[in-house]
Amino acid sequence: MSRFTIASFNVKNLIGADKEYYRFQSYTPEEYAWKRDWLADQMVTLDADIVGFQEVFDEDSLRDIITLADTYGDAHNDFSLPDSTKRYRKRAIFDKLGYGSYREAEIAFAPNMNDGDAGNRRPGLAVLSRFGFVGEPEIIQDLGQPLDIPFSDNGDDGGFFRISRLSRPVLKVRVPVGDQVISVFNCHLKSKLGEFIRPADGSPAPEADLTQYDPVGRALGSARAAMRRMAEAWVLRGAIVQELYAGNPVMVVGDFNDAGNAVSSEIISGEIPFRNYQWMLRHDAEHRGDRYSQAEAEQITNDIEAVRLHAAEKLFARKSLRDMVFTAAFGGVYESIDQIYLSRDFLPENNDAIGEMEYFSVFNDHLTDGSHAEAPYNKLASDHGQIMAHIKLKGGT
Repeated sequence: MSRFTIASFNVKNLIGADKEYYRFQSYTPEEYAWKRDWLADQMVTLDADIVGFQEVFDEDSLRDIITLADTYGDAHNDFSLPDSTKRYRKRAIFDKLGYGSYREAEIAFAPNMNDGDAGNRRPGLAVLSRFGFVGEPEIIQDLGQPLDIPFSDNGDDGGFFRISRLSRPVLKVRVPVGDQVISVFNCHLKSKLGEFIRPADGSPAPEADLTQYDPVGRALGSARAAMRRMAEAWVLRGAIVQELYAGNPVMVVGDFNDAGNAVSSEIISGEIPFRNYQWMLRHDAEHRGDRYSQAEAEQITNDIEAVRLHAAEKLFARKSLRDMVFTAAFGGVYESIDQIYLSRDFLPENNDAIGEMEYFSVFNDHLTDGSHAEAPYNKLASDHGQIMAHIKLKGGT
């Protein structure tokens, strides 16, 4: 197969009916039936070959959604596609109209090691692949040994930030597509919601009491969340670079909980090289004219480019001259916090590329900023838009 699609889908707290996931939060049977129907219908609309799901509490519920999607897809095909007796059945247009089943697809599920009892659940994530997987999926969450990120204060010890596990798992799978095997990462980084510390007696954190509003304390909670998100991005970056150094094409999908130009997103994608390093003082300069040579400048640029990732959204905006994409809306702010990143193996200007992105789809018509009359139902479905990259491998038609 020369063409395939890969999507990112935050399903927003997917769990069965009458199961308390967060404190006092659960779905009635009617609410779950509505959510199940909407998610399955959206899966038929996507019809993606590879899907990275976020916010999955319950693997059985995800499988239920996929099974229902196939039921809806079969009905769609019966209505839209001509049967084998029609002479025009092979026309290319029907390839676009048809829905491909997930009955032979494989699912890799990564539960969250921070998951707790009812009311204190923590979501995991999953990858669905029509092509199956090569080897066993890898879950990255427990770092084994705590990771200390040191700081320096004018040469003195500036303390450190410690992380021993990720707030949510990162799921790495290897997907065979055509003659290629692609390393796919699915992630859901720490949200922007403030991280507050509870007192020793287990009572709510003081900053959580909005009747005693503490702007400075709540700002510190946001700072903790940002530091955790960036540390998680750095852990993911290390796993990505390891795959790239091994010569493997890489795709990263997920809910980054930050825009594409945020520091955490740039950590994952890698830095952008300067246009020319010859003007820059060497790292070990001995005089004011001690700068990088042309050969060194080219080497630096090549080394940086080799491990960079590229946002499918930005590649599409550059290709189509569009610049309006959003996957989340809250309080009148529309932004893209869900991303698909591609290694340079899919850049058309790369002579060694194995393929390229032909198109980028955004499914966000259901999103509102909360002011729309249907907003509660839209949020019951998903408070994220879905994104999908259409990839064509070289040598295909």
